[in-house]
Amino acid sequence: MPQPRDLPRWLAVPYGVYALSAFTVLALATLLLILPVPWQTLRRRMVRAAARLALRVCGMRLVVLHPERLPANACVVVANHSSYLDGIVLYATLPPVFGFVIKREMSRVPMANLLLRRIGAHYVDRGRSQKSARDTRKLLKQAAAGGALAFFPEGTFHHEPGLLRFRSGAFLVAARAGLAVMPVAIRGTRYALPGRSMLPRPARIEIELAPLLPPPASTAAGDVATSVAAARQAILARIAEPDLAADG
Repeated sequence: MPQPRDLPRWLAVPYGVYALSAFTVLALATLLLILPVPWQTLRRRMVRAAARLALRVCGMRLVVLHPERLPANACVVVANHSSYLDGIVLYATLPPVFGFVIKREMSRVPMANLLLRRIGAHYVDRGRSQKSARDTRKLLKQAAAGGALAFFPEGTFHHEPGLLRFRSGAFLVAARAGLAVMPVAIRGTRYALPGRSMLPRPARIEIELAPLLPPPASTAAGDVATSVAAARQAILARIAEPDLAADG
């Protein structure tokens, strides 16, 4: 995807400070607005609108390709992860029925933690097996109740371009709950907010929904691996970045 030219050096820092300040002020205002709201769906709608507004005022044009591919029923969305902006743009894109699955480290950021809990985000522990099993049971309960879930199966992102190896948690949940898998490719966020920078820059951001994949046939390792490979391939074909898992 072609990117806009970099801002002139004299304008890059002022713009970055403006954009970062705008994100911060909007996040704080949104948090204050949703705190007294008793209905989770309404809170999610408000945060979705705020995410769209934040991208707009920061000069980040969000384009969603093939939104008609998103099914009416619950599914498991899996998306690539390349920037701190990914959660914002995905939340601005998906309907407010989705619960986001986020690494537990985010719970240590007070304002983000409160905001994420108010919109029904699910934390998962990537290190301790007992906590990870408990988190998975909670996700299964949510999925069994018809809840749609969104994952970043890489778990984190690297500064260098490329798609990391996928963790299997999202696909195990999909298999056990019988939910279809929707691969989603995010493009442009790595440019808009590089991993080594805290200052955003204007960019065109694209979200492309790939064709829906059936649930893994079972929770057997082979069936889950087949689903993981299909989802990764669908995303790799749409992001023009290398396969870092292939490099070991």
